Amino acid sequence: VQLQASGGGLVQAGGSLRLSCTASGRTSSMYATGWFRQAPGKEREFVAAISWSGDSTYYASPVKGRFTISRDNAKNTAYLQMNSLKPEDTAVYYCAVGRSVAHVAAAYDMAYWGKGTLVTVSS
Repeated sequence: VQLQASGGGLVQAGGSLRLSCTASGRTSSMYATGWFRQAPGKEREFVAAISWSGDSTYYASPVKGRFTISRDNAKNTAYLQMNSLKPEDTAVYYCAVGRSVAHVAAAYDMAYWGKGTLVTVSS
């Protein structure tokens, strides 16, 4: 499975962006999908996760209420809608897949990682 993240860019504080994560290759496996981010000089951190069916989601506290994760399995794509962006949201955002929302949230035994997309939020 190959994962391709896209949709990053430069946005002013308070603005919005939508990231996409498209899977290709062996996409028949029913993975949960997650988003992570890594800011300059910081460790990678979990952002959000969604189950294969889409009926279970989980968010990190800093983004809860501002970000929404969703997926369209017919398009093999997961999304991260980011609203009310803050300068501290500036980071490279990565998508990844794993066995369950709990596994993804803990970044435990992840199956595949994609390359990142840069999000820059100006003040």
